[in-house]
Amino acid sequence: MAAQIHFNVCILLITISQFIFTSLAHGTDSYIVHMDLSAMPKAYSDHHSWYLATLASRTEESKISTTTIPSSSKIIYTYTNAMHGFSAVLSDSELESIKSSPGYVSSFRDVPVKLDTTHTFKFLDLNSNYGAWPESDYGKDVIIGVIDTGVWPESKSYDDYGMAPIPSKWKGTCEIGTQFNSSLCNKKLIGARYFSKGLLARHPNATIAMNSARDTDGHGTHTSSTAAGNYVDNASYFGYAYGTARGMAPNARVAMYKALFDEGSASSDILAAIDQAIEDGVDVLSISLGLDGVAFFEDPIAISTFAALEKGIFVSTSAGNEGPYLETLHNGTPWVLTVAAGSIDREYLAYITLGNGAVITGQTLYPGNSTSGQDYNILFKGACHNDTELKEAGENIVLCQFESGDALTEQVYACVSANVSAAIFITNSSDLGLFLQTSFPALLLNPQDGETILNYVDSNEKAKASFEYQKTSLGTKPAPKVAAYSSRGPSPSCPFVLKPDILGPGDLVLASWPSNVEAARVGSTEYFSDFNLLSGTSMSCPHLAGLAALLKGAHRDWSPAAIRSAMMTTADFLDNTNSPIQDIGYNQPATPFATGAGHVNPNKALDPGLIYDVNALDYINLLCALNYTSKQIQTVTRTGTNNCSSPSLDLNYPSFIAFFDASDSGVLAQQEFQRTVTNVGDEISVYEAKITPMDGLVVRAVPDKLVFKEKYDKQSYKLVVQGPRKLKSSIIHGSISWIQVGGKHVVRSPILVTNLSSDILPGDD
Repeated sequence: MAAQIHFNVCILLITISQFIFTSLAHGTDSYIVHMDLSAMPKAYSDHHSWYLATLASRTEESKISTTTIPSSSKIIYTYTNAMHGFSAVLSDSELESIKSSPGYVSSFRDVPVKLDTTHTFKFLDLNSNYGAWPESDYGKDVIIGVIDTGVWPESKSYDDYGMAPIPSKWKGTCEIGTQFNSSLCNKKLIGARYFSKGLLARHPNATIAMNSARDTDGHGTHTSSTAAGNYVDNASYFGYAYGTARGMAPNARVAMYKALFDEGSASSDILAAIDQAIEDGVDVLSISLGLDGVAFFEDPIAISTFAALEKGIFVSTSAGNEGPYLETLHNGTPWVLTVAAGSIDREYLAYITLGNGAVITGQTLYPGNSTSGQDYNILFKGACHNDTELKEAGENIVLCQFESGDALTEQVYACVSANVSAAIFITNSSDLGLFLQTSFPALLLNPQDGETILNYVDSNEKAKASFEYQKTSLGTKPAPKVAAYSSRGPSPSCPFVLKPDILGPGDLVLASWPSNVEAARVGSTEYFSDFNLLSGTSMSCPHLAGLAALLKGAHRDWSPAAIRSAMMTTADFLDNTNSPIQDIGYNQPATPFATGAGHVNPNKALDPGLIYDVNALDYINLLCALNYTSKQIQTVTRTGTNNCSSPSLDLNYPSFIAFFDASDSGVLAQQEFQRTVTNVGDEISVYEAKITPMDGLVVRAVPDKLVFKEKYDKQSYKLVVQGPRKLKSSIIHGSISWIQVGGKHVVRSPILVTNLSSDILPGDD
């Protein structure tokens, strides 16, 4: 019986394939067809097979071609959640025939669209009609310096077509080195330098194979093109995320400072790179690297970026990839932007067609297509922990059943070790990014879809299936979510400033890649691509650097702190389902230790209403309050005339964090914060405070109304937090929003109160 069902489905699929080929040959169009799922006859096991049968039955009178076409052309999509129905290529007569089918609801032409590869620009609502792109002329003439592993100058992301002459303020150059000459720079890639002296000094016998700004790792090419890559058509990762690639600021300039090599790195080289970038005249720095567990006076990034801020250079840094644990964050420096990583509304999929005609969608980034359209036997191997059993699977698909805990890691490792031909993993994990890029055909299914395939295997001795890869789905919900790997606060170096600052796109981001660096592997075969999908706070950092370039392009007079404040106070704290942003690492709503102020919203940041500004003296007062010695402070500020007469841990920052010591004497605790906001919106405006309830705490603003008489007017307020020393939860968070009366501006800041320790890295007396 199973064989007969399988035979009938094969005939059905062949009929559909022949139909679509014929339609294409006779000048047809693509349509989206809505169906009434309740009208599905009971004879069909699922709606996918019903849609296929409906499509096939309405093409019987079409001329059948015997030409074989790829399985991917059988049908465009069948839909499960977003709508009930399917999309297909139809002639006018065939569409009219389908309209008379039982269950037909409606249809409309599938208007051609152009998908965008990084897609993050669209997820962030960057567009040509309004907002940050047109207001900044796409970041025109803003110079972004990137400290990284180098650049692949031949990438089309660095094409300078249509760009204006290089800004006259630029002092940089294109250094000659191994496989790199000055002609490789242009009006997009305006500078490329490399710094290896520190590395060679530490390892005098080392030989640096690529002693130039050329990228042999891929990381630097990926990050710099994410920040400011030019438009590249027909970009994809082996067919996934196909479309037109572009960076956040397509008209900005890129200057690469290579300070990390395959042979290693040195802090001295990083300091030299940032030092040179400041000298060259960059406007923004993107630094996707950091050091763990060091005080500011020992941190080359903290030290060098203090000089950058004094020159008005905005610095974006990565929070680190040691999550989901608390206190794992680096780059907690108050004068830089610290960026956490989140997901976007895009998934990478494959279809598995079972022998009974059921089509199941799973997640994958397998780059090959060798199994596409071919039927393979499915062997159920339970927990998939036994290497001996897995090695006996042969040329069959191994089905691995869902188990709780870290079983997926063990299952994938076991299948790799056993060199299985193909595998299906059933899992309830929401953190799948690390498992999608496999060297063998693999598919990750949720337990619900997994139950469907398990039932099919249980009822068929010769269960079969075929894979169809390279599918991309947009509009995934909920999104964004905080990536599990993204490092969490509080900052070990300075817990009194809430970090990270903000959440940006960092999960499976597509950007440029060196064409001779492996992008994937199938078995023992290397695969190469001009684009690659990477995850990490290294990817979210350049997103925010590019967005900062847009804001700087639109507001040339804004300080780095003003740009950071604009981003933070306009960030989204709800996802695309209008619910609190979720934390994948804990499967619960995220706290500001994971998201900071929320997910960046660049168009809102363009017009924040009010800003929290900070100057160099404010940061020095903070260093004094950290009990740093005068020498340690001088290490950071480069001057010995630092005045510590007014030390303060209460920085004029657009966020608040209070530490309540549960072991201290007394029952109640109180902490006060002083803030000053500057009006950058309407000349005359009034704002009223709205504070979200925080369990067991009393939080108030004094005053609770701010009146601004003119643009750039400043007003101050005090935020008071009171409550029991021992909190109901170790972390309680909420927010204060200053809402413009009769206006459009909402200026929101997160508030976090915790019983965690505020111990910091001490200064040496």
